[in-house]
Amino acid sequence: MLSTKNVAHLKMRIILCGLLCSIQWLCCSLVVAEVLLEGQSAGMSFRVEKVAQGLGVPWGMTFLKPSEIIITERSGKLKLLRLASKSQTLATVTTLSGLPSIKVVGQGGLLDVAVPPDFVPGDWIYFTYSKSHTDGAVTTLARAKRDGLQLKQWTELLVTRSATDTGYHFGSRITFDDNGHVFFTVGDRGVRPNGQDLTTHAGSVLRLNRDGSVPTDNPFANNSKSSSAGLPEIWSYGHRNPQGLAYDYLNKRLWMIEHGPRGGDEINLIRPGLNYGWPVISYGKEYWGPFHVGESTHKAGMEQPVKYYVPSIAPGSLIVYSGRAFPQWKGDLFAGALKLTHINRVTLDKQGQAIAEERLLKGLDERVRAIAESPEGWLYFSTDSGLILRLRPDKNTH
Repeated sequence: MLSTKNVAHLKMRIILCGLLCSIQWLCCSLVVAEVLLEGQSAGMSFRVEKVAQGLGVPWGMTFLKPSEIIITERSGKLKLLRLASKSQTLATVTTLSGLPSIKVVGQGGLLDVAVPPDFVPGDWIYFTYSKSHTDGAVTTLARAKRDGLQLKQWTELLVTRSATDTGYHFGSRITFDDNGHVFFTVGDRGVRPNGQDLTTHAGSVLRLNRDGSVPTDNPFANNSKSSSAGLPEIWSYGHRNPQGLAYDYLNKRLWMIEHGPRGGDEINLIRPGLNYGWPVISYGKEYWGPFHVGESTHKAGMEQPVKYYVPSIAPGSLIVYSGRAFPQWKGDLFAGALKLTHINRVTLDKQGQAIAEERLLKGLDERVRAIAESPEGWLYFSTDSGLILRLRPDKNTH
């Protein structure tokens, strides 16, 4: 017969064994974030980790709060990604409801999602998407509020005049200044003359007040009574297919990156009322032969890009880095590259001229679509293969 002391020891061993098994089971049940790549940039070490997988084409994404990212899929689905409390664990992904009917065709579908810099949970969330139209499909700006796993108060702010029967060049990225305005882009919709036609929204950067009204100081706001005058929402024109747009809050600048044809992707510093040249001037060539697009690369009255790419990188997004995690990157532009599968970093001088370029993460061989900066200053980005990845400082350099 066991003594009372031996029985107590046996019970303790059983309890400890049970706790150990529980800990082992818990550790095995957690999916550890896989480190995909390590590297250096500007003297700073970083690592790339997998955050989520199995999405469609995650076209746009933005932080709603430090632990939540809202993600659009071009196929017309909206996802909420909840980051794990421990950085080594994969996030959970949930589908949100409340979207309108979306025309998914070619390059169109559910496109960008963005929130203003003063956003707090419960405020308006802004979306662009392609909407069915009798003449094809049109890029549309809308906003809604999130209530749990549902969108409510869906409101269309601008159904653009951009209908064509093609499935090409919808744009469309969203950004905000710090003075109550929302900007978004519309591509030329596959019809080149639209870039120079001020009676269509196609091929333009548009500017509205956050409620969808037209600011009175827009460059064409006072000319809208004439059928041949510029539409009042137009901020700049002469664009091909802008899929990156970002506002630099420190220097009060609006930056855009757009697809060229075969070569000729451009980074442009956007100013009101200016003509950026497409399709009259371009650094790209025709798809059907070794011939330059347009008349030349320069023309009076048309703006030159700050930087252009030959061959094309196929840019899919743009941010101005402002975080503390990578101090040497502060003020740099970051764009996702689809065709040349990397993150493109461009360093600017104080005058806004491009003075250096770096191509990060080429070893991943992933089409980088959207980029978002986290509150910590980490870079979260999506790939067309359905991944959400993050670039963060290496753990040994914190």
